[in-house]
Amino acid sequence: MNRPVEKKPDSALAYLESARKTLDKESHGLSLMNAALDEGLGEDFVAAVELILNTSGRVIVSGIGKSGHIARKIAATLASTGTPAIFMHATEASHGDLGMITEDDLLVVLSNSGETTELKDLTVYSRRFNVPLIAITGNRQSALAKACDVPLEMPGAPEACPRGLAPTTSTTMQLAIGDALAIALLEAKGFSSVDFHRFHPGGRLGAALAHVDELMHSGDELPIVAASMVMSEALIIMTNKTFGCLGVVDDAGELIGIVTDGDLRRKMGEDLLASTAASIMTANPKTVDRQTLASVALELLNSQQITTLFVVEEKRPVGIIHIHDLLRSGVK
Repeated sequence: MNRPVEKKPDSALAYLESARKTLDKESHGLSLMNAALDEGLGEDFVAAVELILNTSGRVIVSGIGKSGHIARKIAATLASTGTPAIFMHATEASHGDLGMITEDDLLVVLSNSGETTELKDLTVYSRRFNVPLIAITGNRQSALAKACDVPLEMPGAPEACPRGLAPTTSTTMQLAIGDALAIALLEAKGFSSVDFHRFHPGGRLGAALAHVDELMHSGDELPIVAASMVMSEALIIMTNKTFGCLGVVDDAGELIGIVTDGDLRRKMGEDLLASTAASIMTANPKTVDRQTLASVALELLNSQQITTLFVVEEKRPVGIIHIHDLLRSGVK
């Protein structure tokens, strides 16, 4: 039977002090790396970015152990920000996965020591077949650094581990330089929020970056009436379409107004049913186009205190979106 560990009164303070030491050491490593950008690391970083930009294939990221975990994350970040990338396990590379590498690809290999045995086959393969190689390492004099095209050397900084054994500060620096590469490439390519959505269609972020035409109702669902239609007929359409409004179009099919529940209440009287849609409508309604972001549409609905927006193309209604459509999709 497991018994709860009895905490000493000063345990919490000790835990927090340990956390601060760890964060201080890792922050110090990042500060050193930032300063190194003004020296040799900066020149190598620029060369690495340009080498990747000129690569027509994929960026293949690899490493072993903790560096391998960081390599997997870097590959994922690159891929999601417009730079095609995959992670390759170095051991699997030696057992057939080298065949996945083409002459158009580029390798980014992580090893703090630069002497990791399992990376030998990847390194030799890249040299034999002229596959560009970028090394992220803590040792510029290592075999890996000497063999690569561009060495990104992490400055010497003590690990946060009090024994100096567990990779902590070194992996933080590896992750940071990987993020720096990804963002520099993103900015160089002009990667936009629309591009980002293409690779992140799921979840709340995906919904916020969706376009209106991905969520709108169209075709027979549209509550559209001619300006000359009498309200006795128009109200039947308004009821059947269930959006609580009508779009009013002219003879050219262009949207000229909207009839809402509020318009009906304001014009309530004996002659309402005999009136035309044009005489009841509110002219020049708020509209959006197909490529409007869902988050922008929601902001417009909230700011105007309305519940629906018609989607227009060359002034003609092609869709309608309700605030409930946006909220159900996770837009906030």
